[in-house]
Amino acid sequence: MAAFKVFDYMQEHQYEQVVYFYDKSTGLKGITAIHNTTLGPALGGTRIWDYPTEEEALIDCLRLARGMTYKSAAAGLNLGGGKTVLIGDASKIKSEAYFRALGRYVQSLNGRYITAEDVNTSTRDMSYVAMETNFVVGLEGKSGNPSPVTAQGVFHGVRAGLMKKFGNPDVAGRTFAVQGAGQTGYYLIGNLLEAGAKKVYFTEINPRHIQRMAQEHPEVEFVSPDDIYGVEADVFCPCALGGTLNGDTIPKIKAPVIAGSANNALLDEVVHGNLIKERGIIYCPDFVINAGGIINVYHEMHGYVKDRVMAETKKIYDRLLEILDIAERENITSQAAAKVFAKQRIEAVRNLHSNYIPR
Repeated sequence: MAAFKVFDYMQEHQYEQVVYFYDKSTGLKGITAIHNTTLGPALGGTRIWDYPTEEEALIDCLRLARGMTYKSAAAGLNLGGGKTVLIGDASKIKSEAYFRALGRYVQSLNGRYITAEDVNTSTRDMSYVAMETNFVVGLEGKSGNPSPVTAQGVFHGVRAGLMKKFGNPDVAGRTFAVQGAGQTGYYLIGNLLEAGAKKVYFTEINPRHIQRMAQEHPEVEFVSPDDIYGVEADVFCPCALGGTLNGDTIPKIKAPVIAGSANNALLDEVVHGNLIKERGIIYCPDFVINAGGIINVYHEMHGYVKDRVMAETKKIYDRLLEILDIAERENITSQAAAKVFAKQRIEAVRNLHSNYIPR
């Protein structure tokens, strides 16, 4: 396999900045990628993952940062896209000192990048980051955990997918297969049940999350991770890590609608986006449908009012239907249509300024 060429990738996808950092005293090691700041400062959460290689960590960070650019643009927010990944076992490395060290590195970017919680980080962790920098959102006492709002946005996206496929957005009487029930997937399942879902299947690799679901919602049926794709369902909801929609899994999917919260769910946007399109499956692009979380923390920066946040999140339904209609009209994948939708806004603002430099 050829060596990954960072600058070639940055040039191809128009990244602005990639930063590696290491703190000797805490063992903190990570990467921050800033993709585009045309619309405003880059915002993206910090995730911890025990990546097998540094290259895998870098590629994940780059892809996630670019997705955040499109997510903010498509949601109509004045934010750019960025992301931080920290390398290691979250069960072993987390501490106050560890996250305060992260806060100092975030501060060193002088406001071009704003962080928040993500996979394997929490609002408590972010409170330690906030001891060293003001450029962190999603804090307790402010907007708090964004996962419930992300799930609410996904719920509205699911409704849009149902509307496009069946001509009716009602969840009642429909069947769902949810992949991942740690945070957003957990709250999404609650939303689906409250709306009268006929049946919900789920899969999860964390025993604690499996047990929680069994205790709180015994009517939700667990299936193994390998079997979730083939479940007879109306909607398949990928709510775990990215890349789960690929050449091996897509042929197994029986659901006519795919709508979930996972970032970069498509392993290859072009190849696997087209594979889904060829099968006649309605695909709800991840960076459109999961924008509720970033809408939530964006409003923290500008005076948090919960009713306003929920009203903005509800707009995901109409925005997604518009994108799905564009895809149908232009005979392109919904992922491509969503990127066109986002890029048009970025290009319009680029005529005013090309990047964000705080003063």
